[in-house]
Amino acid sequence: MGCECSKLTKCCWSSDYNGSVPEDHNEDNEERSELDDLPAFREYNIETLRMATSGFSVENIVSEHGEKAPNVVYKGKLENQRRIVVKRFNRSSWPDARQFLEEARTVGQLRNHRLANLLGCCCEGDERLLVSEFMPNDTLAKHLFHWETQPMKWAMRLRVALHLAQALEYCASKGRALYHDLNAYRVVFDDEGNPRLSCFGLMKNSIDGKSYSTNLAFTPPEYLRTGRVTAESVIYSFGTLLLDLLSGKHIPPGHALDLIRDRNIQMLSDSCLEGQFANDDGTELVRLASRCLQYEPRERPNPKSLVAALIPLQKDTEVPSHELMGIQDGAAALPLSPLGEACLRMDLTAIHEILEKLGYKDDEGAATELSFQMWTDQMQETLNSKKKGDVAFRHKDFRAATEFYSQFIAIGTMVSPTVHARRSLSYLLSDMPQEALNDALQAQAISPIWHIASYLQAAALLTMGKEDEAKAALKEASTLENKRNTNA
Repeated sequence: MGCECSKLTKCCWSSDYNGSVPEDHNEDNEERSELDDLPAFREYNIETLRMATSGFSVENIVSEHGEKAPNVVYKGKLENQRRIVVKRFNRSSWPDARQFLEEARTVGQLRNHRLANLLGCCCEGDERLLVSEFMPNDTLAKHLFHWETQPMKWAMRLRVALHLAQALEYCASKGRALYHDLNAYRVVFDDEGNPRLSCFGLMKNSIDGKSYSTNLAFTPPEYLRTGRVTAESVIYSFGTLLLDLLSGKHIPPGHALDLIRDRNIQMLSDSCLEGQFANDDGTELVRLASRCLQYEPRERPNPKSLVAALIPLQKDTEVPSHELMGIQDGAAALPLSPLGEACLRMDLTAIHEILEKLGYKDDEGAATELSFQMWTDQMQETLNSKKKGDVAFRHKDFRAATEFYSQFIAIGTMVSPTVHARRSLSYLLSDMPQEALNDALQAQAISPIWHIASYLQAAALLTMGKEDEAKAALKEASTLENKRNTNA
């Protein structure tokens, strides 16, 4: 791990990375370092992905239209603590399993720090799924069109444009110039606030399906004529993204071009950007967008010339992306809560005191449900097992607590993340770390955003000597707890 600590001491918990934009001479080294951490493309089984997404839980859906999307996208976490995004295709999308696998494997060979890279796929029975890196800081659409705390700064908008052009240039150099339905929802932001292009658009939504799901007003004219996507069609879509960045709105290209021809560029500019850029800067971006939106495909620039045109426009290059975005630096360690500190120093007694004090406050609706069903014999048996487990847990008789909580879980009348958390700690205190980890994972499956489950995973992983995974779990737990406290 780069230090000589045997446990996750504070030198391992802190990060030396400052999130700044790399200088040209460091860029190759930084990219290589990032990509070295990525596993090779692989095939996953459906049960692994089901567990990672808490049974494809509604709470884990991150796709634009939620459950109503034809192909639903979920966030999840593998057992090794790697956070992932899973795209689950409609069952009729890719009937030919071999064709799906070939496409996925080809995209999975791409590795670049401007992409949210494809890590794997699943092809079991009728199931077709893609697995990519998880990007925690939302989409360009959210930051441009639905921002909450601050509009995106001009320097950051220029950086987004450059990074996307570089992503397209890389894909084109590797023979994957076609990108389907390029739009603001396909651009995601990583831990450090840097924009990346989702790899999902490098594959069609179905073997015979449409390449564009957006309004026809935003569709390349040649696609309307032929129904085919070309490399030049992707550049047209890039031009619509440049308009998004300039205006902060999703303006139809035809209307935008009318404003440009009338020299009414002021109408195109986002009023939130007033005073942030000179007229020449805006004019250059408009000129570039106009070239991308040419009616004749052959008159549009290629990705390499886009990159060359955007580099001189960059501003505040020394400022890290997370600062420009006004978000938490994902590479920096969050301050640890008392529970986080207890996990870090493996103080199981302190963890026990915190869980005992917390009680069942996080079991949403459990008490109400129980009160209405207590008259049944089965529910009474469930309650008795839980009460006996709680008494044993309080008196630190952890083997008895494990036995009674196991009876409660086996009856199956109710599910309780807190019972799994208490049994997890009981297993840890009985030198059974694998069982403790399984229970912590089950607690998270029941309640995907519960920070306690991630803290207990960290403690179990640390006991098993898996320090890298423990560090990731501890970081996730701190992030979840911080979000919970902020919302409260």
